Amino acid sequence: MNPDAIPTVFDGHNDLLLRLWLQEEGDPVAEFLQGSMKGHLDLPRMRRGGFAGGLFAVFVPPVQYAKQSKTAYVEEDHHPLAITEAQIALLHTIAERSDGQAKVCRSAGEIEQCIAQGVLAMVLHIEGAEALNEQCSQLDRWVDSGLKSIGPLWNLQNCFGTGVTGGFPGSPDSGEGLTAAGLNLLKLCNQKKLLIDLSHMNEKSFWQVAEHSNAPLVATHSNVHAICPQPRNLTDRQLAAIAESDGFVGVNFGNAFLRADGKRDGDTPLSDIVRHLDALLEKLGENRVGFGSDFDGISVPDALQDAAGLPRLVAAMSAAGYSSELIEKITWRNWLSVLKKTWGE
Repeated sequence: MNPDAIPTVFDGHNDLLLRLWLQEEGDPVAEFLQGSMKGHLDLPRMRRGGFAGGLFAVFVPPVQYAKQSKTAYVEEDHHPLAITEAQIALLHTIAERSDGQAKVCRSAGEIEQCIAQGVLAMVLHIEGAEALNEQCSQLDRWVDSGLKSIGPLWNLQNCFGTGVTGGFPGSPDSGEGLTAAGLNLLKLCNQKKLLIDLSHMNEKSFWQVAEHSNAPLVATHSNVHAICPQPRNLTDRQLAAIAESDGFVGVNFGNAFLRADGKRDGDTPLSDIVRHLDALLEKLGENRVGFGSDFDGISVPDALQDAAGLPRLVAAMSAAGYSSELIEKITWRNWLSVLKKTWGE
């Protein structure tokens, strides 16, 4: 494939909204729309790279993480519900100020229409439900705002269960699973046809979702534990369960989740991403694999750099023998397929 050819990419995970929320000066939405070269994502670079849409995560960072970026941030400022709703508002502000260049999508049909029209398709996703109370009383309001996907857990414990934790190398079997409130949240997600993200669940939580959810099992931004034994990567047994459910995995571009040594080293070849894709294709089949970049949330290979570098990754896939049809499935069609199965559209 021509390395200058622009692909169509629908991506399963990014942390743009967190980065914009953390920005203290200027107009972060204007900078995103006009181009700022901050982080991995802005609209001009996304267009250059073929980034047509994806799941945009809302994430409440730990207090110490926020303090590193917001110089005046204090613990008393840390209100998860307010932070969550501020990031949701940022997503809608991007759409409102984009002059038709971006849209918050609530169905697979809307995503397909945006892709056809060259409009950035943005899907609202919650990563870690710290702002949600045990009764989930805020959930309907978020659904009304466009929420279509939720990861109940991040790395830390909340009222719904315990996320995956531990150092490298390590096992995903790290602590207790879902609480009664967590199981109730799964039930609500199934009723409301929300995608349930497994990427930050420990092993016990993963298997509880496999037992209790009636939707395809989806890990939006995870890799292969047999290649890189990060606790957050998926074991062969987990991958077999995802395949059995007709589910999906989006490969994470983070160096620490790609490399066999687990290092956050930018000197990571694009062939390491292809290696994980190869293993996922072997375990899941060609219809259940895609991208879950984690842009703006991790360090990526220097050879990729940012969203504008996506054609280089696609060229590496082509050089590895991937057909144009398979590349198209991985870069966007498989995502649309699993969203239709999950959302019922």
